[in-house]
Amino acid sequence: MNAESDERRAGAAEPAETGETVETAETAETAQTSEAVEEAKAAETAEKPLGSRAPEFIKARRTLHMSWQVGVFVVGLAVVGAGVIMLPLPGPGWLVIFGGMAIWATEFVWAQLVLRWTKRKVTEAAQKALDPKVRRRNIILTTIGLVIIAVLLGIYLWKFGFVMPWRIDQ
Repeated sequence: MNAESDERRAGAAEPAETGETVETAETAETAQTSEAVEEAKAAETAEKPLGSRAPEFIKARRTLHMSWQVGVFVVGLAVVGAGVIMLPLPGPGWLVIFGGMAIWATEFVWAQLVLRWTKRKVTEAAQKALDPKVRRRNIILTTIGLVIIAVLLGIYLWKFGFVMPWRIDQ
């Protein structure tokens, strides 16, 4: 029995003396924890499954579901059409167009894919715009544009004075 307990003590002392086994266990535990955190984040940010979001009682009846889809398409088309009209006119054209796409995305997979792609591109553009190099370039280009406009305005005022272009007599 003494030999057995001595072996147990020796076996228990080995990891503490070498330190490698303890660090490996801690590293594995930390890796498992970080993997669990990453999986939780992925689950939170996971996109909704593709497909119809119509109520179940509507999906259960084919005719009713087709009517539902036609109604969603018509409403989405009206909203997108209003957005297209607002592009050259005053109004939030693009916002309304994306609203119509969101209406379509409640029922059609192709619209859901278009919205996912759009969201990804907008997010990438926003991240790119926050890049210091890009911001500096945009500020420089804006400044150059404003200087060019100021010079052209100065030349116009020097040559014609403060006269509107439709009243220039030559």
